Order: sequence, then structure tokens, then C-alpha cells
Amino acid sequence: MIFLKSELSLDERSHDARFHVVPMPLEKTVSYGSGTADGPAALIEASDQLERLWRGFEPCAAGIFTTPAIDCSVPLEYALDSLAARTESIVRAGKLPVTLGGEHSLSWAAVLGVKRALDRPIGIVQIDAHADLRHAYQDFRHSHASVMQLLVEEEGCRLAQYGVRALCTEEAECRARNDVIFIDAEELVTGNIHDITLPDDFPEDVYVSFDFDGLDAAIMPATGTPVPGGLGYYQALSLVRSGLRGRRCVGLDVVELAPIEGWDVWNFTAAQLTYALMGIVLENER
Repeated sequence: MIFLKSELSLDERSHDARFHVVPMPLEKTVSYGSGTADGPAALIEASDQLERLWRGFEPCAAGIFTTPAIDCSVPLEYALDSLAARTESIVRAGKLPVTLGGEHSLSWAAVLGVKRALDRPIGIVQIDAHADLRHAYQDFRHSHASVMQLLVEEEGCRLAQYGVRALCTEEAECRARNDVIFIDAEELVTGNIHDITLPDDFPEDVYVSFDFDGLDAAIMPATGTPVPGGLGYYQALSLVRSGLRGRRCVGLDVVELAPIEGWDVWNFTAAQLTYALMGIVLENER
């Protein structure tokens, strides 16, 4: 399967493409709803219905190459190693990896690969209903609920979180201990905030991790852990756009799509948002 296949020329979907899409149908530590293993394929299938034109230009003209899916039938550590190797290779080739999840635990490996390739500090902008800052969850160290704790405390990444509305005490303490930047969903939504400014000491190289449950459940119910009170579609994209201002996006992932049979609108929403994030990357580079 190829992202946006019907709209791309052969040159636009070649290895020379700016964006390299990496499907990762991971579902090994989910703790509530299931279905993330079907997310990448559903998103790619829906992408065939997208239009090339977005905000007055065609992001796909920069090229979108879809790589083979990561084998997730193997033990989790092997699947994660494969993803890290893939994103490292993509960045070393001067391209931008776009990982399609799959559960959020994959972000640790995706970021690790980018970090190895660049050998520079990485900042993460996270859109999410959850902080994902537990040390472990349900005995999984590499849980979807622990992925940001691993990246912050073991990999030394700076983190900025937007849209969180489900948080435990352990995660609040982790935020304070690691100087995590955050504006939670209630403040963002009730204050109609669409623009954020990262501090001057935040890394210039930014990785965007977009969990679909960061959107309000009325907009995106097709996730394993939908939470009410979330972000609007345009609001979420505006937060990412302003977060990248003056910085360089070095990779991104979209995670936690759990398709609902018979409701393709949510798959299309995920595909449209993924394409919009590619567009924002290119806008930022102009």
C-alpha cells in the first residue's frame, strides 16, 4: 500500500522523495481499546481519497515514498530496533521520516533513530490526551503510557506537551522533575489558544509526535483511549505550526488510530491530518 498513491507521479513516490512514510502496525501494550494494528493500513487506504492541494500548494510535490511496514509479529524489542534502524537510515539520507502507528510506544524507537543520525539534541512537541510519563504501566517498561518518560529521562530529550487531560500524580512529578513544558487541554480549549512559543533554549531540531486522541473524542473517537474535552482539528495543527516556528522538523509520527468498522470518516481524518503535518513542515521551511 502506498500513501496518496492515486495522486502521486512515479517520481513523487520514489526514493528521492522528501517524506518517507513508515507504517508500524504495533499493538502490544494497549491497555483499553484495541485496533491500533489496523491503523496504518486504514490510514494509507483513506489517503487515496485526499486532494493534492492544501492551503494553496501541493505538499506531495516534494515527494512521499512509502516504505515497507515494520514487522510487528516479532517481540516488541525487535520491532522497536527495526524502527529505530529505519528512521536512522532515512534521516542519514537527508529525508524526513513519517511513522504511522500503531500504538504510541513506537515513538521511543522512531526518535532514537533520528537522534542517532543527527547526534544533536532533540526536542519533542507532543499532541496527546495523555502525558505518557509513567515509569512503566501494567508491567511494560516500553508501554504506550511510558514512552515520553523514556525519551525524557533516559534519552535526554526536551519535551513540550499540548492537549493533555488525563494525568496521574507520578506523571505530574515527572513533569516537574524534568522541566517539561506543557499547556493542558482545558486551558487550551477554554482559552481558545492556537499559538504557542517554545523557550529559546528548546532544541532547534524538533520531532513531532501526534497522538490522535489529542483531538476531541467527538472529532476522533477511533482511538484506544478517547478522552472528552480535547483539541479541535485546526487548533491542533496551529499548535504544531507555531511550535515549529524558527525551528527545524526532523521527524514526525501519528499514532493510536484504531479504526471503527463502517466509519471510514475517522480514517480519512487521520490521513488528512498526516498530510497537513507534511504541509506544515514544508511551510516552515519556506
